[in-house]
Amino acid sequence: MKIETAEQGAPGRVTEDRIRVLPNAVVVLDGVTSRTRPPDRNGGWYATKLADELARLINDADPLTDILSRSISHLVEEHGLVAGDSPSSTAAVVRWNDDTVDALVLCDTPVVAFGRSTRVLEDTRLEDLRPDPDILRWKNRTGGYWVAEADPEAGHQALTASWPRAEVTSVIALTDGVSCGVSQYGLFGWEALAEMPLGEVLDRIREAERGDSEHKRWPRFKTHDDQAIARISFTA
Repeated sequence: MKIETAEQGAPGRVTEDRIRVLPNAVVVLDGVTSRTRPPDRNGGWYATKLADELARLINDADPLTDILSRSISHLVEEHGLVAGDSPSSTAAVVRWNDDTVDALVLCDTPVVAFGRSTRVLEDTRLEDLRPDPDILRWKNRTGGYWVAEADPEAGHQALTASWPRAEVTSVIALTDGVSCGVSQYGLFGWEALAEMPLGEVLDRIREAERGDSEHKRWPRFKTHDDQAIARISFTA
């Protein structure tokens, strides 16, 4: 087995993405800063705390949705987080044993498994709502989108998949600052990410974004986003 990671912040800022490599799991998170946050609690702070909780709670037996829900609950209790007024984070978790590869995604941090076929586990609920100018009113609501924040129910709203390990050669988990290279910019397909050097993936996305600094070719809220990707190769 081989585990590779690559990450970098958007130019001029400290990244709020987080990657945590565990003995039998990899966690990839994209922190989101609240508009009304305390100065010492930004999206990176929340993503770090959530990664700590997930690392402490992940085991072989419990559903990943339960583990994420308990992690959020512990953060609420320990730090007094308030729903709707706290930093938050997307989440992708890949866990494996000798027989199975399990995956969880919450919000726009997909997981892609490669092997006999390419299987994409992605949560598009946020993207589906982007045309709404008041998108925040749909956060962590039925019929809206879900993200890890201060409501443990978000953990149970995550999407999951399980695959026989014998059918999986590698898995990637990536934040939207990287997945945009496939889903939005069309720079490469998912299958390329099973083979490309991860640093090259990040650099090609940055180069494309610099060439569209006015957001005309690819309409978006900001020129660059934080980037994080992890690749687990089971046959390496």
